[in-house]
Amino acid sequence: MIVFVEQITERLIYSFDFIFGIRSITYQFTTNVDTFSNSTDFKFNYSKRALDSTAQIVPSSLLFETGIFQFAPNRDLFFNEECLVFDEVVDPIASIFYLLSRMEEYHAADLDKHDRFKAKNSVLSKYNWFEKAMCDRWAEDILKLLSSKGFPYDKPTQYPVKINPTFDIDNVFAYQQKTGTRRLLAIAKDMLKGSKERLAERKLVQAGKINDPYNTFSSIAEIAKRGFEVNVFWLLGDFAKFDRNVAHTNKVQQNLIQLLSKDAEVGIHPSYKSSNNSAIVGMEVGRLKAILGNEVKNSRQHYLRLRFPQTYQSLIANKIHHDYTMGYAENVGFRAGTARPFLWFDLSQEKITTLAIHPFAYMDGTLLEYCVLSIEEAKNKITHLYNEVKQYGGDFSFIWHNETIGDYGTWIGWSAVLEHSLNLNYEEK
Repeated sequence: MIVFVEQITERLIYSFDFIFGIRSITYQFTTNVDTFSNSTDFKFNYSKRALDSTAQIVPSSLLFETGIFQFAPNRDLFFNEECLVFDEVVDPIASIFYLLSRMEEYHAADLDKHDRFKAKNSVLSKYNWFEKAMCDRWAEDILKLLSSKGFPYDKPTQYPVKINPTFDIDNVFAYQQKTGTRRLLAIAKDMLKGSKERLAERKLVQAGKINDPYNTFSSIAEIAKRGFEVNVFWLLGDFAKFDRNVAHTNKVQQNLIQLLSKDAEVGIHPSYKSSNNSAIVGMEVGRLKAILGNEVKNSRQHYLRLRFPQTYQSLIANKIHHDYTMGYAENVGFRAGTARPFLWFDLSQEKITTLAIHPFAYMDGTLLEYCVLSIEEAKNKITHLYNEVKQYGGDFSFIWHNETIGDYGTWIGWSAVLEHSLNLNYEEK
């Protein structure tokens, strides 16, 4: 395929690689009319010029300018799919770039109590697109248009889906290894609340008579031994209001990290206050590196605190290669419009970076605490999300915590939801 454009930009290259490159479709750009006219390849005209071409999409200006598009885009129909409108132009290629780059988040002022971009303020919420992989839908719609003009493209009936279970370790133990003032304050809190069950449970755990309810690490290791690519993200920040794990120097915790790293990939879970502080990320990465004895390549922000462009620039500065923060606490679905891993485009520098973004489709707490779903409703929602990935491609990644997978407290029975997620590839056979 030869593609005529009036200007070749980083934004254009980035968007076309998502549409064509990852689907192994060969194409080349040209800004030369004669080269385009004389080519015997399939001709795709992505410009406003009237040329002798097999197919044409008239572009908006978004991929040929710099800066942040400040207005919420409208929508209209492109071919078979609803699409975003920029400068009164329906442009699916610009729409893909808008979502992947997270342009709408750069200057957001209406943040939640944790200084996070609110899902309800996304264009995906406005048009009820959260549970649709819109970038892949637009890519497929573009390919359907080209196919209708004679371009040879056979869409797979369904894509192979990699199940990617991930786990955040915010608090390694409920009671164990919590000593001194912290233990006394916790006991006092339980006494004031009249929590006799917790007081009794704490006593039994610390006496070594029962297992700590958060110590579910053998279960995580078993999932990895079943053949899943398991990613674990460990909080090693200093103790604070929202960072309540035991100290990074705790030997029992260090041994757990080393043991689990034999079966799963252990990455850093940068602390609450790290989202725009490169020095804090570097310190915490250094702690995990010292425990593991090797480089730390993967990360996910604690509380999913993601600020553009600071958070990702900080990760790059600290030699992180893969981030798994792309999703919302309050909504399931596809924050960037895809389940496919993709490289981050830094709008502040107008360049494609080397940081790979791995979106997740749901988090345990989203299902129970935000959406207030029953176990069966949660299973149905997960199946719906999985089917979207199967139809349009990507990895089916999701977040659980060591606290939530042991059928403990409010999470009694929810291990069945995790197991349902793990078995989706088998249940369809």
